[in-house]
Amino acid sequence: MKHILHILLVALAFTSCKTSKDYLQRSNEDKTLFDIIKKLNKSANDADALKALPIVFDNVTKLHVNKIAKYSNYKELSRWDKMIDEYTALQKIYDAVINSPATSNVVTATNYQNDIYTTKQTAAEEYYNTALLLMQNQNRDEIKKAYAYFKKADKYVPNYYNAKTKMQEAFDAATINVLINPVQDNSFFFNTGWGNTGYNYSNEYFQQNLVRELGGQNSSRYPAKFYTEWEARRDNVKPDWVVNLTIQNLNISGPKKSFDQSRRSESVEIGRDTLNRPIYQTVYATINYATTSIDANVKMNVSIIDANTRGVILSQSYRESYNWSHTETTDIGDSRALNEYDRGRAESNQPTNIQPSREVILNNLYRKIYPQVRNKIAYAVDW
Repeated sequence: MKHILHILLVALAFTSCKTSKDYLQRSNEDKTLFDIIKKLNKSANDADALKALPIVFDNVTKLHVNKIAKYSNYKELSRWDKMIDEYTALQKIYDAVINSPATSNVVTATNYQNDIYTTKQTAAEEYYNTALLLMQNQNRDEIKKAYAYFKKADKYVPNYYNAKTKMQEAFDAATINVLINPVQDNSFFFNTGWGNTGYNYSNEYFQQNLVRELGGQNSSRYPAKFYTEWEARRDNVKPDWVVNLTIQNLNISGPKKSFDQSRRSESVEIGRDTLNRPIYQTVYATINYATTSIDANVKMNVSIIDANTRGVILSQSYRESYNWSHTETTDIGDSRALNEYDRGRAESNQPTNIQPSREVILNNLYRKIYPQVRNKIAYAVDW
């Protein structure tokens, strides 16, 4: 019995030592510190937490302070974001410590509220002044940066000077006129009469719908205004960017036929013998399948051209496919050999003239590809 008691005491001592080491060996020291504080809030006399607290607290504090010192020597504007993040982390530690009596009796935390305030003021000033310099350029990318910097200034110091007004000025200065051309169909079908319906549909679906869904001339979601070629001529608008939509490949197979068959057999009762026992007979049926199918695919290229430099801003192709099939079944033989699934298919047979029209096929292809094209244009013009 004494031997067992000795083993238990050793195990408890080992567990206590291991727990304390666990706190010190964790890689995420910030999380470890908050775990220790949480533990002490529940159990103020926890020996392992009390032992690890000053060590972890000191390590975490030094880590953040050293990072602030390092970032302060950087030249790029983003140093302010990094420094503010570190000060904010230190302030969270301070708040956690002073709100924990068990913790504040062991370590002394520093209040960094004034440092955060001062750093944000300085950051806002530098972001704002840098944005003013960028606004003097006529380059859209530079004005885009100015917009972001004005936004940062207002974030760090709410209502900083006229940062919000300057944001709108930058947005307006970077707003471009985008001409979306009708779809150009270079596929085989356009020159055969097959493409006439599709061309009219794609023109409406892509050009007019794109202009409308992206906001048209009253767009406020993007720093861009969108026009059809007719609207641009009517309003005497000179486009900055031109969007070209080109169908490079449109392949639609003619209706293809395929045939198959399968056999069914079933044992059915046909009567009773003199002892009233059932008499069975195997009956057979053959099911013939006639499948009509149509496969279609399209490739559309989207290119955005700078109207002034003729440079290519974006060029990307999209592919989509559409597949349709219909199967008719006929059965030969004894219908009693058919199962419920076979009977259901036979009852649902429809004539082959339900096959989709050319317009339906093109509509399905365009509906699939349209959202991708719209999202790409939106991404290109957006900040």
